[in-house]
Amino acid sequence: MSGLCGWFGTADSAPIAAMAVAITRFDSSAVRTACADFGALAVAATGTGVDVFQDDEQLVAVWGHARFTDAELAEVAQRHGIAHALAQGHARKRTDVFATLSGSFALAILNRRSGEAVLAIDRMGTHPLCYSVAGDLLVFGSTLDAISAFPGFSPEVERQAIYDYVYFHMVPAPGTIHAGVKRLLPGEFLTFSNGRVETGRYWEMRFAEDEQRPFPELKDKFLTVLRDSVRQAAGLGTVGAFLSGGTDSSTIAGLLGEVTGEPARTYSIGFEAEGYDEMEYARIAARHFGTRHHEYYVTPDDVVKAIPAIAACFDQPFGNSSAVPTYYCAKLAKGDGVQTLLGGDGGDELFGGNTRYAKQYLYSLYSDLPPALRNGLIEPVAFALPEVSVIGKAQRYMRNAMQPMPARYDNYNLLERLGPANVFTPAFLASVDTQRPQALMARTYHQTHAATLINRMLAFDLKYTLTDNDLPKVTRACELAGIEVCYPILGDAVVAFSASLAPGLKLKGTRLRYFFKRALRGFLPDEIITKSKHGFGLPFGMWLQTHQPLQQIALDSLTDLKQRRIVRAEFIDELTSMHVRTHAGYYGTMVWVLMMLEQWFRQHRTVI
Repeated sequence: MSGLCGWFGTADSAPIAAMAVAITRFDSSAVRTACADFGALAVAATGTGVDVFQDDEQLVAVWGHARFTDAELAEVAQRHGIAHALAQGHARKRTDVFATLSGSFALAILNRRSGEAVLAIDRMGTHPLCYSVAGDLLVFGSTLDAISAFPGFSPEVERQAIYDYVYFHMVPAPGTIHAGVKRLLPGEFLTFSNGRVETGRYWEMRFAEDEQRPFPELKDKFLTVLRDSVRQAAGLGTVGAFLSGGTDSSTIAGLLGEVTGEPARTYSIGFEAEGYDEMEYARIAARHFGTRHHEYYVTPDDVVKAIPAIAACFDQPFGNSSAVPTYYCAKLAKGDGVQTLLGGDGGDELFGGNTRYAKQYLYSLYSDLPPALRNGLIEPVAFALPEVSVIGKAQRYMRNAMQPMPARYDNYNLLERLGPANVFTPAFLASVDTQRPQALMARTYHQTHAATLINRMLAFDLKYTLTDNDLPKVTRACELAGIEVCYPILGDAVVAFSASLAPGLKLKGTRLRYFFKRALRGFLPDEIITKSKHGFGLPFGMWLQTHQPLQQIALDSLTDLKQRRIVRAEFIDELTSMHVRTHAGYYGTMVWVLMMLEQWFRQHRTVI
C-alpha cells in the first residue's frame, strides 16, 4: 500500500526521509522523492502506482492508479506520465482537472509561482490523505504516522475522537485521533495558500432516481462495466481475489478468471467455530468457477499474534475485529506470490445489500403514514392497551418507527445501549460532547443528494460503513501483509451505474440487492445468490471464554487502560468478570474495541 507524504512552506528537506520511513515500514516499498526550497514530496507503492514530476516551479506526485478521461491529458500521461499530465492539466483547468481523473489515487501539487499547494483523493476515498497546518506550513501524509514524523510535530490525542471511536469503532473522517489533523473526504480537494486552507468537492454521489430502462439493457450495461473494472485491476501484476463465498467476492473471482482466461487464484479464511465458518460457500464458488483455491483456518493463537501488529499498522484506533481474518487471508495470498488482491467491498453500499435496509423499509411503512393518522388515531389507541404479546410487539415497532432517521438507523448502537455514563469516567465525559456522533450522522444523512430512503441510506453508508470502516480495514490489513489491494466494484463506471439504477431495483420491498442478484443469476451458483449475508466475522467473544492467552492479552490491555482514566474501572471489571460469560458475542465486541484502543496507545507510544 505505502503512500504519499510531504510538506509545503518553509522547512528543511531532511525530514522527508523520516516521513517516508513511516509510509513504507510495513511493506518496504521503493520511495521516490522530490525536494525544493518551497516543499518536498515522497511517494511509494509496492506495485506500479507511483509517479513524480518536478521542474523549477512545481513538485507533483500521484499515488495510486489514476487515469484521465480527458483525451488530450490522457495522451500526455501516456507519453510523459500521469504526474506530468496532472501538472499541465492543473495549470489550465485548476481544480476542475480533478473531475477528469478516474481510478483510485491521492495526489499533491506544490507550486512555487502561485504559492499554493493542492491535495486531492479519489471519489471513494480508497487512498487516504491527512493534513495539518502550522502557520505558513502545510504537512500532509497518507498516514498520521507520516505527519507525526515531521520535526516539531507533537501529536496530541483528541479526547472527542476517543469517544467517537468507542461509539463508531473507528474515528470518522474528516476528524482524526490527533487534534489539529484532518482527513480529506472522498472526492474532496484542498488548496493551501498564505496559511489558509480551503476544501471543496470535485465529485459527489448524485442519484438519478426516476430513470427507467429495460432489464436486459441494464444487465448488459452492468456486466460490461463490472467486467471492464475487473479487467483493469487484473493488469496490476500477479492478481488474486478474496473469496468469502458471498455474492461480491464470488462475482469478482468469477470475472477474474473470465477476463484473464485462466483459473483465478482465490483465498478464503475459515474458523473452527460454530456459526462463524463460511468456507462451505467459498468452496462452492471455487468449484463453480474452477479457481486455484487456497484456504486457511484462523486460530485463537493467530489472533493473539495479530493484535499488536494490527494496532501498530493502523494509524489511529480501529475496532473492527474482522481486520484479523482479512490480514491472514492477505498473508496467505502474499505467500502464494500474489502482488494484488481484489476485494469485493462496495457491493452492499452501491446495490442495497445490508440487512438493515430491509428493516428500515418496514419501519418506513409506519413512519410515512400521515401524521394526523398516526398521532390522532393509531398511537392514542395502541399505547392505551397493555404491553403484552402481539400488542407489545406492535408498540415496540411503532416506538422504533417514530424515531427520525438516521437516529432510527443506529438505535442498536452498543455504546448507547450500555450507556455512556456506565462506560466512561465522569471526568472524561465532562470533556466531550456525547451528542456529536448523532450530529455527525444527521449532517451526513441530510446532505445526501437523494430523495428516496434506500438511496439516502446507501449514500450514508458509503461514508460510515465503506470509507471510514471497511476500506481502511482491508487496505491496512493488506499493507501489513505486504500486498496491494484493489476494489473493482468501486470502479467509477460501476459507481455511476449504481447511481442511475432505480431505487426499487436495489431494494424491492424487503428483497436486498434485487437487481444485482437477478443480473447475476446463471453466472453465480444459486446457493450463493440465495444465502444469507455473513462475512469475515471473528468469533472473538466465543474464543475469549476458553482461550487463556487471548484472555490474558485482553485482561492486560484493559487493566492498563484503567490507568488512563478514560473508561470506568468498575465497568472494565464487570465486563471481564461477568458480562462476557453471559453474552460472549455482544460484550465481546466492547472488549475488543477497548482492548484495541489500549493496544493503539501502546504501539504508537501515545499518552493522554
